[in-house]
Formats: sequence, C-alpha cells, structure tokens
Amino acid sequence: MAEQDLVYRGKSKDVYRITEGPYAGKYRLVFTDRATGYRENGTVVFDPGYDTVVGEIPGKGAIACRFATHFFRLLREKGVPSHYIDTLKENEMIVEPAIPLSMPAGSPELPGAAPLMNLEFTWRNNATGSFWRRYPFVKPCKNLHRVVEAWTKGDSDILITFDALEETGALSRDEIAWSVDLVKDIAEIVSEEFTSKNLHVIDGKFELGRLKNGDGRIVLIDEISPDVLRVCNGYSPDGSGNCTAHEQCTVTAVSDGKRTIKNKKQVPASDFVSIFL
Repeated sequence: MAEQDLVYRGKSKDVYRITEGPYAGKYRLVFTDRATGYRENGTVVFDPGYDTVVGEIPGKGAIACRFATHFFRLLREKGVPSHYIDTLKENEMIVEPAIPLSMPAGSPELPGAAPLMNLEFTWRNNATGSFWRRYPFVKPCKNLHRVVEAWTKGDSDILITFDALEETGALSRDEIAWSVDLVKDIAEIVSEEFTSKNLHVIDGKFELGRLKNGDGRIVLIDEISPDVLRVCNGYSPDGSGNCTAHEQCTVTAVSDGKRTIKNKKQVPASDFVSIFL
C-alpha cells in the first residue's frame, strides 16, 4: 500500500484508497495493533473507553477485523445499511467510500478556527465511564435505555449537543433523528448478540458517514470491534434494568476534582472476542 494512497490514520486503523484492480475506487481499512488506554502507576492499562494510544497488542488488528466482519455481516443479514463490502485479508477490509459526518470551519482564516472532524455516536446501556464522570449524581450502572450522544472525533473527543449540530448546519433535524435511530438499531442488534453469549454490553460507539456513491445516505462506517465496546459479565438487572451488582464491581474515586470510575467485572477484549471467533 502506497503512502500517497493513505486517506486517514486513526487510533486503531489506517484507511487507504484503492487505485487499481476489481475494487478500484473503494477504500481499504487496515486494522492495526495500536491500542488505547491509560497509565496507572507506570503500568499501561488497555481500555477501549479511553482515547489515547498507549501501545500495541500483537495480533490485535487481525482479531478486530475478524470481529468486525462478524458483526457487519450480521447487520447486512438484518438489512442495516453500512459501508461494508468484503473482507479479503486477516486485517484488511474493503468498504464503500464514505464521507464521515463533519463540517469545514466557517472562518478558516481566523486564528484558532478549526473544522468539525468526523462525529462519533456513543450509546449507553448503563451509566459508567465518561457519562458517570459528567453526571456523578447518577447511580453507577443505572439503565440508560441506550441513550445516544454525539462527540467530535480527534486527539481529544468533545461532547456536542444535537441542537448545536442542527443550528450550525452540520446535520439537519431529520438527519439527526435518522442517525440516532440507526445507532439505536445497531446497538440493539449488538447487545442481543452479546446477551446470547451470556455477556452484557455496557456501552459502545459508532461512526456514521455519507456514502459517496448513490444517494449519499447516512450509514454505519468505520468498525464494530473490541475497540468500540465495553462489556461485562456481572450484569444483574432489577425490574427497571438497573444493575444491582454495581456495589460489588464499581470502584470510584475523586482526586484534585478529577473523578474516575472502573468496572471490576469488565471483560477484557481478548476474552469476549474468543467467544465469537
């Protein structure tokens, strides 16, 4: 793959333009071994809920690609639109060209002006992670009924409201409604698939984009992989779907005004991937 064909380099994947062969004009997604997480007492802790690349996990890219293939094919069977075409190599996927939901800077000549980079949509079955850190009055692991949030995607992800997306012209109200419904539909399918394996998805994040060919409709792009899902094996819901086991597995702390929350029963990606693959 020629470097001049590189379209985008992300935290866990590289995207290349295909210039020849039967898939000319399509994109090649290369899943890398890069992994996000944090450092604790000098030790690297890999966690897909974080935004910083802290190292590499050998073989992670190939596993993520196989995992994503499983779910993209499942979505296709259920008629859910995505950019997925086929998987040709263990860590490479062929997809339709799509434009991530984004917006150029309105006044690029001004110092500090910046475009809206591709949006990510988080969905949350239960309250934890950044949701709890922002809303610490919420009981950890409360049922959130797959609440959907939009975030800017970049070196530092930033929450952005749906009203702001509409008023700035980034998305119309109909496009926002379509995007939220699409994310919830995919989240339901993914959650049910994990439930069938006796696992529970706490939350996840998806990226949407407009297909370059055809009518430019908004579809799922990027990936469904261990990098974008947080999973646990200790979910014990009450009648309202709130997890009753949170006192045994949730650890919170606050230091210098910074809150942290960890889930002791969170399943390492390698464990739940092996169940599907």
